[in-house]
Parts: sequence; C-alpha cells; structure tokens
Amino acid sequence: MQGTVDGFSYGAVTPVVAYLMACLGGALGLRCTTRSLLVTHSRRPAWLALGSAAIGSGIWTMHFVAMMGFSIEQAPIHYDRPMTYASLALAVVMVGVGIFIVGYRGATGTPLFTGGTITGLGIASMHYLGMAGVRFHGRFTYNTLTVAASVVIAVVAATAALWAAGQVRGFAWSLGASAVMGLAVSGMHYTGMAALGVHLDGGSHGAGGAPEASALAPMLIGPLAFLLLAGVVVIFDPLMVTGRPDWRPVEHKPGVPAAAVAPHADRRPALHEGRGPAGHPAAHQGSRIL
Repeated sequence: MQGTVDGFSYGAVTPVVAYLMACLGGALGLRCTTRSLLVTHSRRPAWLALGSAAIGSGIWTMHFVAMMGFSIEQAPIHYDRPMTYASLALAVVMVGVGIFIVGYRGATGTPLFTGGTITGLGIASMHYLGMAGVRFHGRFTYNTLTVAASVVIAVVAATAALWAAGQVRGFAWSLGASAVMGLAVSGMHYTGMAALGVHLDGGSHGAGGAPEASALAPMLIGPLAFLLLAGVVVIFDPLMVTGRPDWRPVEHKPGVPAAAVAPHADRRPALHEGRGPAGHPAAHQGSRIL
C-alpha cells in the first residue's frame, strides 16, 4: 500500500531552522578551514579537524531537524540509534577527508575538485544512511534520477563553498560561503526527500503519522553542544574575524636585528628553521605558509 508522506508537519519552521543549522555548521567549519590556511603546518591539522567536525555536526543536525517535520500517515516512525549515529560519523569522516585535501593542497584545480566531490558525497551519504535508520511498518523506494540530482547538488555546492573558504577574504566572505554550504545541505536533503516513495505493509498500523520529535531531540544535544563549543573557539580567535594571517614574510633590512621582525610567537616556527652560517634566519625568498 502506498503511504502518504508529509515533510512539513510543522510548516516552515523545520525547513528554516534546519537551513540555519546547516549555515551555522558551515560557517564554523569553513572559518576553521580558512584559519588553517593562515597558520603553520604544525597547527593546521587541529583547525582542519575542528572544521570537519563542525561541518559534519551541522549537516547531521540539519538533517534531523528537518526530519522532525517528516511523517507518514498511519505509520508511526522510529529511529535506529546505532545507524543514526553512524551517519554522523560518516559525515564527519568524509567531510574531513575533503577538507584536509583542500587544506593541504589548496582550493584550486584538482585538489578543489577532489575535496569538493568527497565533501559533497559525504553530505549525500549521511542523508541516505540516516534515512536507512528510519524504522516503520513498510519500506522506502527512491527515484534514481532524483537521487542523482541530489548528489550533484551536494557536490557542486560543497565545491563552491570550499573554493570560497580558500579565498581568505575575511569574515563576510565566509558568511557567503556558509550560505552556499547551507544551500548544499538543505537543497540536497529536500531533493532527496522528493525522490522518496513509501510503501506500507498490509493492514492498519495505528494512528501514527506524528513526527517523533521527542525521540530525535535528545540525539541532537551532543552535536548542538559541540557546535556551541566550536563557536566559542571562533569568537575568541580574532584572526577568524579579520582573516589576517598570523605570520607575514618580512624582508630583512640591513642594520635591523632579525629578532625585531618576529615579535609574535606564531611568527617563529618552522618558517625560521633554516639558519645561515652567521646564525641569522635564512632568506625566505617569498616563502608562503600554504
């Protein structure tokens, strides 16, 4: 028996809140990605890992906030917790792979295409694995072409967001990138839901139909708390707002002590490891930290 699906049981509330959550995770994650491009290699993995977890948590939270508005007439729905949390882990890992590629290889050319593709596939994989964790008396079917369209949306928008994050042009630029990332996640989600067909088992299965918000809400506490923590890290790092690097190559001028050009602790790391015979820092020759 064909089931009747309602993806907007609470009206526009769940789509709007879901989009904002995707934007929040994207904003934090992409700013961390931008920050990683402005620091030395020793600190880069930490920023990229934080960015991966923020984006992964944001897209997972977006998905299940949107699912609070999902209902099936005459079929109560439940969620398999191991499968649901597995979708969170998958999102963080796959987004992380894409972000690390861009963080170390740059947001252009082949690295951008590869990183954006993996990140987009991570978004799509999280969605469909999360849907596999939905339990009800029936089964889902999908329209292949619409599913393919949802994956393309995720890949293209994720690639565009990573490109924007790699431009390092300040906080306002990253807000635009996060809006694109939010569009990637929410656009992919609702396109994927449009591909969905529901087939119920024979017979009536109760009144059902109400979204299981009470079951989903507790599972969202952890990712939301992490996004809050990531937000605190971003707020208390002024360079995240200004977009300025914490090290700039400075030409050594005759008569000026070398120590005078590197007063900041972050301006002395591996970039100054090479020293000449006189004990002065070796010439940078336009070295970049990327």
